[in-house]
Amino acid sequence: QVQLVESGGGLVQPGGSLRLSCAASGVPFYAMGWFRQAPGKEREFVVGISQSGSNTAYDADSVKGRFTISRDNANNTVYLQMNSLKPEDTAVYYCAALRSFNRWRVFTSRGDYPYWGQGTQVTVSS
Repeated sequence: QVQLVESGGGLVQPGGSLRLSCAASGVPFYAMGWFRQAPGKEREFVVGISQSGSNTAYDADSVKGRFTISRDNANNTVYLQMNSLKPEDTAVYYCAALRSFNRWRVFTSRGDYPYWGQGTQVTVSS
Protein backbone atom coordinates (compact mmCIF):
# COMPACT_ATOMS: atom_id res chain seq x y z
CA GLN A 1 0.00 0.00 0.00
CA VAL A 2 1.37 3.38 -1.02
CA GLN A 3 1.55 6.01 1.67
CA LEU A 4 2.92 9.55 1.51
CA VAL A 5 2.97 11.62 4.69
CA GLU A 6 3.90 15.30 4.61
CA SER A 7 5.03 17.34 7.58
CA GLY A 8 6.70 20.63 8.37
CA GLY A 9 4.09 23.16 7.34
CA GLY A 10 3.04 26.09 9.48
CA LEU A 11 2.87 29.85 9.82
CA VAL A 12 5.95 31.87 8.95
CA GLN A 13 6.66 35.57 8.41
CA PRO A 14 7.63 36.90 5.00
CA GLY A 15 11.30 36.28 4.38
CA GLY A 16 11.32 33.27 6.65
CA SER A 17 12.04 29.60 5.94
CA LEU A 18 10.36 26.24 6.30
CA ARG A 19 11.38 22.70 5.47
CA LEU A 20 8.72 20.27 4.37
CA SER A 21 9.23 16.52 4.56
CA CYS A 22 7.47 13.71 2.73
CA ALA A 23 7.92 10.19 4.02
CA ALA A 24 7.09 7.56 1.41
CA SER A 25 6.33 3.89 1.78
CA GLY A 26 5.15 1.22 -0.63
CA VAL A 27 6.40 2.98 -3.79
CA PRO A 28 9.49 1.31 -5.22
CA PHE A 29 11.60 3.11 -7.83
CA TYR A 30 9.78 6.37 -7.43
CA ALA A 31 10.20 9.87 -8.78
CA MET A 32 8.75 12.59 -6.56
CA GLY A 33 7.27 16.02 -6.85
CA TRP A 34 5.85 18.85 -4.77
CA PHE A 35 2.71 20.69 -5.82
CA ARG A 36 0.74 23.43 -4.13
CA GLN A 37 -2.80 24.70 -4.18
CA ALA A 38 -3.83 28.15 -3.03
CA PRO A 39 -7.47 28.96 -2.23
CA GLY A 40 -9.53 29.30 -5.39
CA LYS A 41 -6.68 28.19 -7.65
CA GLU A 42 -5.64 25.05 -9.46
CA ARG A 43 -3.05 22.72 -7.98
CA GLU A 44 0.26 23.67 -9.56
CA PHE A 45 3.66 22.08 -9.97
CA VAL A 46 6.41 23.46 -7.74
CA VAL A 47 9.40 21.16 -8.07
CA GLY A 48 10.25 17.57 -9.00
CA ILE A 49 13.16 15.21 -8.46
CA SER A 50 14.20 12.07 -10.27
CA GLN A 51 14.39 8.68 -8.65
CA SER A 52 18.18 8.91 -8.52
CA GLY A 53 18.07 12.39 -7.02
CA SER A 54 20.51 13.66 -9.64
CA ASN A 55 17.98 15.67 -11.66
CA THR A 56 15.50 18.31 -10.55
CA ALA A 57 13.07 20.69 -12.20
CA TYR A 58 11.56 23.85 -10.76
CA ASP A 59 8.72 26.13 -11.67
CA ALA A 60 11.05 28.87 -12.84
CA ASP A 61 8.67 31.75 -12.51
CA SER A 62 7.80 31.38 -8.90
CA VAL A 63 10.24 29.43 -6.77
CA LYS A 64 13.57 28.83 -8.50
CA GLY A 65 16.39 30.20 -6.40
CA ARG A 66 14.30 30.11 -3.23
CA PHE A 67 13.14 26.49 -2.97
CA THR A 68 15.35 23.40 -2.99
CA ILE A 69 14.23 19.80 -3.28
CA SER A 70 16.34 16.91 -2.04
CA ARG A 71 15.85 13.28 -1.16
CA ASP A 72 17.23 10.68 1.19
CA ASN A 73 16.61 7.34 -0.50
CA ALA A 74 17.92 5.39 2.47
CA ASN A 75 15.07 6.81 4.54
CA ASN A 76 12.51 7.11 1.72
CA THR A 77 12.06 10.80 2.43
CA VAL A 78 11.94 13.85 0.18
CA TYR A 79 12.46 17.37 1.49
CA LEU A 80 11.46 20.81 0.28
CA GLN A 81 13.56 23.61 1.74
CA MET A 82 11.74 26.92 1.28
CA ASN A 83 13.62 30.16 1.86
CA SER A 84 12.71 33.82 1.39
CA LEU A 85 9.07 32.95 1.66
CA LYS A 86 6.49 35.36 0.28
CA PRO A 87 2.78 35.76 1.03
CA GLU A 88 2.02 34.37 -2.42
CA ASP A 89 3.65 31.09 -1.37
CA THR A 90 0.71 30.51 0.96
CA ALA A 91 -0.97 27.26 -0.06
CA VAL A 92 -1.51 23.64 0.83
CA TYR A 93 1.59 21.77 -0.28
CA TYR A 94 1.28 18.20 -1.54
CA CYS A 95 3.95 15.65 -2.27
CA ALA A 96 3.36 13.16 -5.04
CA ALA A 97 5.08 10.01 -6.26
CA LEU A 98 5.13 7.67 -9.19
CA ARG A 99 6.92 4.49 -10.06
CA SER A 100 9.63 5.23 -12.63
CA PHE A 101 12.14 2.84 -14.16
CA ASN A 102 14.02 5.80 -15.64
CA ARG A 103 16.22 6.85 -12.73
CA TRP A 104 17.00 10.25 -14.23
CA ARG A 105 13.64 11.52 -15.45
CA VAL A 106 11.80 14.34 -13.67
CA PHE A 107 8.02 14.56 -13.99
CA THR A 108 6.31 17.94 -13.93
CA SER A 109 2.69 17.27 -14.78
CA ARG A 110 0.00 16.66 -12.21
CA GLY A 111 -1.38 13.83 -14.31
CA ASP A 112 1.92 11.95 -14.18
CA TYR A 113 1.53 11.24 -10.47
CA PRO A 114 -0.87 8.56 -9.22
CA TYR A 115 0.08 8.80 -5.56
CA TRP A 116 -0.52 11.84 -3.33
CA GLY A 117 -0.09 12.84 0.27
CA GLN A 118 -2.77 14.53 2.34
CA GLY A 119 -1.16 17.97 2.13
CA THR A 120 0.36 20.36 4.64
CA GLN A 121 -0.63 24.00 5.07
CA VAL A 122 1.97 26.72 4.61
CA THR A 123 0.93 30.24 5.54
CA VAL A 124 3.23 33.20 4.98
CA SER A 125 1.95 36.24 6.81
CA SER A 126 3.11 38.97 9.14
